[in-house]
Amino acid sequence: MQPLTEKQRKVLEFIEQRLLRNHTPSQREIAGHLGVAQNAAYQLVGYLKRKGYLEKTSGHRGLRLSGAYIGLKTKTQGLPIVGKVAAGEPILARENVEGYADLGKFFRASEGCFVLKVAGDSMIDEGIMDGDYVVVEPSPGLENGRIGVVLLDDEATVKRVYVRKNTIVLEPANRAAGYRTEYIRRGDKNIRIVGRVTGCLRLF
Repeated sequence: MQPLTEKQRKVLEFIEQRLLRNHTPSQREIAGHLGVAQNAAYQLVGYLKRKGYLEKTSGHRGLRLSGAYIGLKTKTQGLPIVGKVAAGEPILARENVEGYADLGKFFRASEGCFVLKVAGDSMIDEGIMDGDYVVVEPSPGLENGRIGVVLLDDEATVKRVYVRKNTIVLEPANRAAGYRTEYIRRGDKNIRIVGRVTGCLRLF
């Protein structure tokens, strides 16, 4: 990717920080942050688009980080940490990426892998606790009985997955809490297999 000037780098960092907080900054906010005129802010954002760091999206203030820039950060800073997985949009799009984790000393991850924070205690018997981070290898399918990440409507869940002819079975692992296995008939809900879990990391 083309190198950035100091001002362009500052604008990119400011936009990236705001996107991570689910807020796309206006030209006025960018100008105020840099202490420049709004026209100058507009030009700087334009340079970032032309150089491939930002992409235009539909809607008011429609900006997101480009796939090429996210890929570059993945190579230099580690795996992207995804805060949410939403139906209908790329996993690594826009503000979904909350940061990056260099796990090279712990995991050998293939290209495209990402880190997802676990919410809930439904898999504690497998050693996956609430607040843990799992490494996910994207895949449209899973071997039966493999622990994976599934997008159910707009909620990502970590379960042991079994794929049958017309049903996807999501099996929890918390005997004490009495969680029930879910049987999702294809077509009943918006369900998509995101990928297989290849590792788990706990921060202290």
